[in-house]
This record gives sequence, structure tokens and C-alpha cells, in this order.
Amino acid sequence: MNQKADVFPRILAFMVDGLIAWLPFFIPVIGGVFGSLYLLFKDGIMYQIIKEEEWKNRSIGKKILNLEIETLDGEVIDLVVSAKRNLPLTIGNFIAIVPVIGWIIGPTVALILAVVELIVFLTNDDHRRLGDLWANTKVVKAESVDLQEKIIT
Repeated sequence: MNQKADVFPRILAFMVDGLIAWLPFFIPVIGGVFGSLYLLFKDGIMYQIIKEEEWKNRSIGKKILNLEIETLDGEVIDLVVSAKRNLPLTIGNFIAIVPVIGWIIGPTVALILAVVELIVFLTNDDHRRLGDLWANTKVVKAESVDLQEKIIT
């Protein structure tokens, strides 16, 4: 098991992933769907697409900040686990896609769930948020790979 991730890099990784998800929102309707889907599947999608070990259990933000997700039973983060883990952070986005009523309810739901996630995150000794507890995961520092070893292989 790797060492627990510090709070600040986790927040930065979340902000990077949030920026990536936010960019397509400028494309009417479909942009919101793509951004929300990225947030939902961010921890498993890159590995599922390119099958490179360096992307296993990582979103783009987590890779940049040298973090990764671990399941407590040692399994690879697939799209189902990623969705479970990230659903509390994305449900408001999906609701907000619905015109008019969703624009009111979605942000309200998102805010409530974000506050709950933050409270759970700050009060949990391992800094596991609600999504981590539900998906049986935690965020850890990624194991450092020796640059020379990487060049050789």
C-alpha cells in the first residue's frame, strides 16, 4: 500500500480535472454531457482507452500531481468503480443538463453534495470522501518510478 495523499495535491488534481470537464461546457447541450461524463469516469477512462500502466487508476489531474486511486482490495479502477467514486460529485451536473428546472435543482444538489463530501473528507482520518467510502477506494501518492528504469523498459 502506498502512502496517503496530502490534501493540497488532491485539491489541485481536482481543480485540473474540473477545468478539463468545464472546457466542453461551451458546446451547447452536448458539452455539458461530455464534461459530466469525464468527471464521472475520470479515474478509469484514460487507462481503458490507451492501456498504458502509467494511467492505471489515475485521472489526468492525478497523473500530473503524482496521485492515484487504490481500491482497498487492490483491484484496478474500472469505469464502474470510477462512476461509484465520482457520482456524488457529478449528479448535480447531470441534473443541470435538463433545461430550466435542472438549472435550478442541479446546482442546489451539487452544492449540498459538495458540502457533504467536504465534511466527510475533512473528518475522515484517511481523508476518504463519501465517494471513496462508497467505492471502497482511497487516494494515495503514486509510487515513484526511477527515470533510468523507465528508459530501460
